[in-house]
Amino acid sequence: MKEKFLLFLAACLILIILIPHYQSLITNSQLPKPVASPSHFFGQLLENLEPEKPVTLIAVGDVMLGRSVNAKMRKLNDFNYPFLKTADFLKSADLTFINLESPFYDDCPTTNTGMIFCADPKAIAGLTMAGIDLANLTNNHIQNYEEEGVNLTQKLLQENSITPLGLDQNLIIKEIKGTKFGFLAFNLTSGYQEENIIQAVQENSLKVDLLIVSFHWGVEYAKEPSEKQVELAHKIIDAGADLILGHHPHVIQRVEDYRGGKIVYSLGNFIFDQPWSEETKKGLVGIFTFEDKRLISSEFKEVYIRDYSQPEFVK
Repeated sequence: MKEKFLLFLAACLILIILIPHYQSLITNSQLPKPVASPSHFFGQLLENLEPEKPVTLIAVGDVMLGRSVNAKMRKLNDFNYPFLKTADFLKSADLTFINLESPFYDDCPTTNTGMIFCADPKAIAGLTMAGIDLANLTNNHIQNYEEEGVNLTQKLLQENSITPLGLDQNLIIKEIKGTKFGFLAFNLTSGYQEENIIQAVQENSLKVDLLIVSFHWGVEYAKEPSEKQVELAHKIIDAGADLILGHHPHVIQRVEDYRGGKIVYSLGNFIFDQPWSEETKKGLVGIFTFEDKRLISSEFKEVYIRDYSQPEFVK
């Protein structure tokens, strides 16, 4: 019994002597630090990533600042007048898109008649106040005052941070909140090569996250698109477009969902002096919301044009 006790006591003494030394070895050792698990790493990565914010695009119908609209603005000496009731809403979007049907021209005559359109250069103030970002110029009236009108229009737009779209058919890219939006525009009212348009859409869709195509097309005042338009629209979505915006008929036409894409055949008029029918005094304002590089929702508000020149939202 005594021997066992002595052995136990000796063992305790040895441990008392060795433990501090062992602790020192551990403290000074070069043992590798534990590696974080994959789940811990990706958890920290996700915490550091901000969620992608939605992007809104507002698109309106035909904007014509000439003829009676021009006369009205000059009479009132108010070149913001056409946009007074809609500007706050238009500029609330990340991108705002119009189809501009009238070139700016220094010697633009004041008239209430005729089919040759021009606008006083002072009317650029209304576009600026409304926060317009892109103005499509690919239509059948932008060359009414030939190269002089076109050049002045492009110059005024660019000087006021508005991107002109379409005359050279080059892709316009706008990067908003990390998403690349591409814009193409085509005037189909005077003949076109379908194969060339499809090829342009296919090639340019690879350069951006989302592709919006503007078409000046169709039959004026027709309430429905033609079968040919519908067939082309489907081919354009199949080629890589995400959204098609239609102009020129001056009346509202239907909206179609097709294979994940959205087709607005005609947005109607937004600012235009066509008071001779109820349908030509109406237009749609499209509000398109994008998130995770796809179109997640669309909404349409109707406007009614009063006083030959000023749209207001229909309640």
